[in-house]
Amino acid sequence: MTKAIIIEKTGGPEVLQWNDVQVGEPGEEQVRIRQTAIGLNYIDTYQRSGLYPVPMPGGIGQEAAGVIEAVGSRVSHVKVGDRVVYAGGPAGSYAEKRVMPAAPLVKLPDNVSDQQAAALLLKGMTVQFLIRRTYKVKAGETVLLHAAAGGVGLIACQWLRALGVTVIGTVSSEEKAALAKENGCTHTILYTKEKFADRVRELTDGAGVPVVYDSVGKVTWDDSLSCLQPLGLMVSFGNTSGPVAPVNIGQLAEKGSLFVTRPRLATYTAKPDDLQATASDLFDVVASGKVKAEVAQTFALKDAAEAHRALEGSKTVGSTVLIP
Repeated sequence: MTKAIIIEKTGGPEVLQWNDVQVGEPGEEQVRIRQTAIGLNYIDTYQRSGLYPVPMPGGIGQEAAGVIEAVGSRVSHVKVGDRVVYAGGPAGSYAEKRVMPAAPLVKLPDNVSDQQAAALLLKGMTVQFLIRRTYKVKAGETVLLHAAAGGVGLIACQWLRALGVTVIGTVSSEEKAALAKENGCTHTILYTKEKFADRVRELTDGAGVPVVYDSVGKVTWDDSLSCLQPLGLMVSFGNTSGPVAPVNIGQLAEKGSLFVTRPRLATYTAKPDDLQATASDLFDVVASGKVKAEVAQTFALKDAAEAHRALEGSKTVGSTVLIP
C-alpha cells in the first residue's frame, strides 16, 4: 500500500495525516509516477489552511521529481523509466506514488539530481517568469526583492546577479542577510530593525526602483508601493503575511501612476511550449553554474507537519525537500 499525506479538513499543520492510499493505473493522458523527492512551497500551506481550496479529503502539494512507472495510451512526451519533475497540475504531490496528468511533466537533464529538481523547478520557473517576462530586467537596474533568503529569493538573487542587476533584499535576521549576500544580493535590509521603504530611497538616492518583487503580501504592500519610481511595477506574487487588503486604486495614481500585477506560474506555463521553454531556460542557467540548485534542508514526508511549522515560523532558508 502506498502512503500519502491527506487532509480531511483545513487548518494548521496538525491536519496533515500520513495515510494509506490506493494508486491505480493511469488514464489515457495520465502517468503513474514513483516519487523520490517532493518540493516544499508556501503554496502548500495555503492549500492546507484553505486560502487556496483543494478537494477534500485529498492531497496537497504541487512539486515533485521521480520516475515514470506507467503511461497512458495518449502520452507521448515521456515514457516508462524517464526521470521527470513537475511543478503544477492537481494538488497531491505529498505522496510516495501518484497518478496524475502527463501534461505538467518535464524531463530531467542528467546534470540535475531528483532532490535538486524538486527544490528547484517551481521556485526557479517562478523566478524565470518574474524577471524575464513579468518585468524583463535590464543590466544596470536596481530592484527590490522581499524574502531574499527564501527559496525563490536565493534563486532570484543569483540569477539577477548574473544579469548585472543590483538587488536590494529584505531579510529577517543577520544570518539570512549573510546568506542572501553570498547568493548575489547587493544590499540587505533587516525589516525587523529598519523601515525598508526609507532604506530603499536612501540606497537609490531618492529615486526608488522600477520594480518590486513582493511575496510577503499584507504587511509590505503599502511600503512596497512607496519604493517605486513613477510608472513603476508592483509584482505581488505571494501572501506569506496574509492576503493584501482591498486596494484603493487612486493610491496608485498618487504614488506615481503605478502598475500592479498578481501573476501566477500556472498562467505563464499553461501552454506546453511555454512550460518547456521556461524549464529549459532554468536548466540552462543552472548548467552554466550561474544559479546553483541546492537543498538547504530535508524532512521525511511523514513529518510534513514539522516541515510546515518550520516554514511558517521562518525557521528555514532556501529550498526544502520532503523525502518519501
